[in-house]
Amino acid sequence: MTGSAPAAPFTTDDYRTRMERAANAAADAGLAGLLVAPGPDLVWLTGYAPTATTERLTLLVLAPGRDPVLVVPALEAPDAEKAVGAPALTLRDWTDGKDPYAATAALLDGSGRFGISDNAWAMHLLALQRELPGTTYASLTEALPMLRAVKDAAELELLAAAGAAADAAFEEIRTVRFGGRRESEVAADLAGLLRRSGHSQVDFTIVASGPNGANPHHEAGDRVIEDGDMIVLDFGGLKDGYGSDTSRTVQVGEPTDEERRVHDLVREAQEAGFRAVRPGVACQEVDRAARAVIAGAGYGEYFIHRTGHGIGVTTHEPPYMIEGEEQPLVPGMCFSVEPGVYLPGRFGARIEDIVTVTRDGGRRLNDTTREMVTVQ
Repeated sequence: MTGSAPAAPFTTDDYRTRMERAANAAADAGLAGLLVAPGPDLVWLTGYAPTATTERLTLLVLAPGRDPVLVVPALEAPDAEKAVGAPALTLRDWTDGKDPYAATAALLDGSGRFGISDNAWAMHLLALQRELPGTTYASLTEALPMLRAVKDAAELELLAAAGAAADAAFEEIRTVRFGGRRESEVAADLAGLLRRSGHSQVDFTIVASGPNGANPHHEAGDRVIEDGDMIVLDFGGLKDGYGSDTSRTVQVGEPTDEERRVHDLVREAQEAGFRAVRPGVACQEVDRAARAVIAGAGYGEYFIHRTGHGIGVTTHEPPYMIEGEEQPLVPGMCFSVEPGVYLPGRFGARIEDIVTVTRDGGRRLNDTTREMVTVQ
């Protein structure tokens, strides 16, 4: 297995456009600006990922009509200056012994409401509140849940490449021996295959055999896989900064009639969810379409999670395919469609593809077979 050719890197203009878009979205949401701590939002907006997240304040300040400012510790400023997005912003460094919160407060409206990235440290937010008691804050997921949801052409290319790499890992893992081996051993094989396919980060390798398959987030353990086991495989991570996430359910030896019936039912539900994808449709309709198939066959109580989640620079992000989510689908959105059935103490089945919304429907970014696969 070989990795694909490196994707074209994002440019300073790409990051400038993202920061402008974020600042304008903040204004449209009635916010005075955005405060972005190290994490996926900062990487997406600037291309800057600190080599180590420490107690020293690093914060991107975005406000409508003002140049972006990155407050950064002086000892980390040289690395920040190397970020591709750095020419599109102003670096404001601070040295140990100085007050970074006073420096940051000078950039903010003292009575404004700000969106702040979800992973910001509480100590930093509380210090800003002490400095500016008239300010209020909302998490970015709450205030701007769709900020990163609509991908541009370059991002879609990266997500497609990540999906193809995960598919290549599945094609190889299905050829290895499962029976007589521990789940953890197969999970290690999967992780290695993802890295060989170009993934720099492996986020999860679920190998849930037999009764463990009834736990959607089972952590691969010491259980020895037996002949006759149905096995849920769910794996993914980051390749060139963008996520993969796919699930297939395989069988060691011959399945029982019920195992085959449940697998076929999940495959039918996954197809129904995919067919529901088109612009303007509410996210919840994807969930409803998949859930109706499983409920109609009498297994509704065993489909115990949402049908999907967004994916991008993280493997789980908005939008979510779940009842009550009325956000309409927009071309460029990417998310999983992953219905499942989980029978406690017996077995489970899940089939998952990443799907992107097109102008007239949806396109799968995973293309391995959804039919039942028999492994050794």
